[in-house]
Amino acid sequence: MKVVKIILAAIVISLAAYSLKTETELMPYYMFFLGALILVTGIAELQKDKKGFKGHLSIGIAFFVFLVSIQSFFMG
Repeated sequence: MKVVKIILAAIVISLAAYSLKTETELMPYYMFFLGALILVTGIAELQKDKKGFKGHLSIGIAFFVFLVSIQSFFMG
């Protein structure tokens, strides 16, 4: 899980930096990967602490970010 989180974080940071440098619209792409990063973080929290609220909250936020990224991808 730790390697997946590092890879997703590197993808998010590199896409955001590239978007700032070239002034292109890559927001749907790095929001999608940000949602994946939050989802993996939530799953890791649930595996660590079965009764914690942070894991469930992270998964809910991840699905919301996925919905927003899909909407912004199709709406342009």
